[in-house]
Amino acid sequence: MKVALGVTGGIAAYKAAEIVRLLQDRGVRVQVVMTRAAQEFVRPLTFAVLSGEKVITGMFSPSDEHEEQEPNLDSAIEHIAVAQSIDALVVAPATADVLAHFAQGIASDFLTTLYLATIAPVVVAPAMNVNMWNHPATQANLQILRQRGVKIVEPGAGYLACGMTGSGRLAENEAIVAAVMEALGASQDLNGETVLITAGPTRERIDPVRYLTNRSSGRMGYALAEAALRRGARVLLVSGPTSLTPPGAAEVTNVESTEEMRDAVLKFLPQATIVIKTAAVSDYRPKAAARQKIKRKGPMTLELEATPDILKELSVKKGTQIVVGFAAETENVLENARQKLVSKNLDAIVVNDVSREGVGFDSDRNAVTIISPEEVVEVPETTKWEVAQRVLDQIVHLRQHRKSPVKA
Repeated sequence: MKVALGVTGGIAAYKAAEIVRLLQDRGVRVQVVMTRAAQEFVRPLTFAVLSGEKVITGMFSPSDEHEEQEPNLDSAIEHIAVAQSIDALVVAPATADVLAHFAQGIASDFLTTLYLATIAPVVVAPAMNVNMWNHPATQANLQILRQRGVKIVEPGAGYLACGMTGSGRLAENEAIVAAVMEALGASQDLNGETVLITAGPTRERIDPVRYLTNRSSGRMGYALAEAALRRGARVLLVSGPTSLTPPGAAEVTNVESTEEMRDAVLKFLPQATIVIKTAAVSDYRPKAAARQKIKRKGPMTLELEATPDILKELSVKKGTQIVVGFAAETENVLENARQKLVSKNLDAIVVNDVSREGVGFDSDRNAVTIISPEEVVEVPETTKWEVAQRVLDQIVHLRQHRKSPVKA
């Protein structure tokens, strides 16, 4: 997902830097568009460093302003390109001036032109003097924008930079970000939760060059991590070896063996409110790993022993956490999953039939059944991103069920 963040001229412009970070924490790319007045308060370089994106400061690049040079056609239509590439337009802080331009359809700079050119949702967070906020012209413009579907994040009241007291303070950054995520279709229903996720395979060493492992790519766990971030959670991701790039805001711990994954999970367990065990850990390891590479000498026997059962250990140590396990089965899928749900004291289990072609391991798609003590939810074949959302929906449902008062 990508948003354009418009920053207009006001003392609250510095707060937009934190909004960039909070959106990035939720996996959202941010491209900043600054008005000329905004640049008097914060330098564009600040936002360029924070966002990792080009900061747009005007309709035309500097080279276009010299008559002796050829016009830069790319920059001349850049507002159209940006308008088509974003999933939402956010303006924070939004001055009375930019609100008036938006309401009256006046396109006098890049930001106001972008507003007219985009069909993406628009979120504005006004900030101004209390008298300017209360002025009938400002209130009329706000009413026009509301009628057009623009989301207004109402300012707070308090001491203002101008020395007056009243409404007009920029809303809290978390409130602005929550409104943006809602506009993007990403509910913040996991805000305040700390989600511990395990992902990928584990490797059990045979000798310095060989190991036992499985086909897990880590895609399901990484999809869950990104989805949880976008829904407002803090994410602790314990990952086995994988080629995937983790979500930037996730707190990642890389491990290799099942023993290392167990240690990491138990270390972070006291911080977690939700645990999702998607990792496909190796169930067995060599009883004794060779110190040197084993040379080929014909047939050999490899003596194995069981690795730690992390899920079972969690069932003993968990307190108020919601713990969700994953099960990859090839036969008696639902029966085996239900047995695991009970034997490991899970709140829910997500099971898939990995014998099916095109889903599960080594695929971007999956088809699962989510089983809890109260219900069974079938998720037909879809993307792992959508599966992640459905799993999180069920976790939110479980959380709400726990908080519901018990009827007499």
